[in-house]
Amino acid sequence: MKTIFKLIFISLIFFSCQSETDKIPVKQADWGSRKADITNFDSFIEGKTYLPVYSNIYHINEHRTYALTITVSIRNVSMTDSIYILKADYYNTIGGNIRKYLKNPIYLKPMETVEIIIAGKDVEGGSGANFMFDWAVKNAKNPPLFQAVMISTTGQQGLSFSTNGVQVFE
Repeated sequence: MKTIFKLIFISLIFFSCQSETDKIPVKQADWGSRKADITNFDSFIEGKTYLPVYSNIYHINEHRTYALTITVSIRNVSMTDSIYILKADYYNTIGGNIRKYLKNPIYLKPMETVEIIIAGKDVEGGSGANFMFDWAVKNAKNPPLFQAVMISTTGQQGLSFSTNGVQVFE
């Protein structure tokens, strides 16, 4: 009887540890296939957006950090027009460029979202990491929306929060 209970208990633990993401595949955008055919954006309204992100945060004291997974969400809020992302650069706490995500401008169809994922193990950005995006639109009323969600779980503790991009005028 004890053996049966042990098997049931182990089975319950095993099946409860499987996440929903294991069952439902999430299709990531293919950035390479999004290359914009437009090379001259003179007739477009161009903008720049700063997005703060955190690859880690401090806890207990300044010598202990908590690593976070970052999901950067780039959203086209227009129901009729495509938007164009001209630059997506990732910077660390001291302002050093870590990565350039685009070699060529890309487009997002109306109401479409693309994401950049930075793994929790990648703490190169630090607590003051950020993105700078350059973009172009036909209609200034609907600029793209840039958001980030940072999340981490350790044991029974979970932490998550989000940030929003702010348009920069230089």
